Amino acid sequence: MKIFKFVLAVICICLTFCSCRKSLNYVIDNEESVKGVVSETTENSITIDVNDGEDELNSSDVIVVSLNVQYKDSVTHFNVGDEVAVYYDGMLAETYPAQINSPYAILLVTPRERE
Repeated sequence: MKIFKFVLAVICICLTFCSCRKSLNYVIDNEESVKGVVSETTENSITIDVNDGEDELNSSDVIVVSLNVQYKDSVTHFNVGDEVAVYYDGMLAETYPAQINSPYAILLVTPRERE
């Protein structure tokens, strides 16, 4: 009987955590985001030049974005020149360049023009 109660408790806890995860559509509609053009790629991160029109950022800002995204259905392979949207919790590491270490998702907005 004790094992049954323990297993039931574990199942309830797992269901609670699974149901609390936000959908990707919720993240896109409600979380902080920044758009920019990929200027550099590495195995673990991309560097983006931020577009005009962002609240606290201007066109000369550069942000390094980790490719360790929480939503695995987001894109993690980019080419220099691709325009991307990065969804994150609003926290930028105060380094130079600024960093987004735990993005929710990175989506391809416009692929670079290919010749």
